[in-house]
Amino acid sequence: MILYNLTINIEDESHDRWLKWMREIHIPEVMQTGYFTHYKMFKLLTSAQDNTGTNYAIQYFCESMEKFNEYEKKHAPALRADVDKHFQGKYYTFRSILEEIS
Repeated sequence: MILYNLTINIEDESHDRWLKWMREIHIPEVMQTGYFTHYKMFKLLTSAQDNTGTNYAIQYFCESMEKFNEYEKKHAPALRADVDKHFQGKYYTFRSILEEIS
């Protein structure tokens, strides 16, 4: 199992609109690609001392690295562009890919 984790910091003034858009539009569009079996969304309860905004982790679960690479090639660029279209300059994202080992 591959875990595609997005850690996102969204600025306060865009938070409510972003959260609604993520839940109602973006995450469903990612899931509709068919590459992920399920997802989880978490709000981080700890943050850096100088951190502003709100932090989230969105975790998408994929059956294999091959499927994830196909998603990255076929769908990720357009989905990321759509996020930028709505929230460019309002968020920061850190992406990581993890492999389940137990």
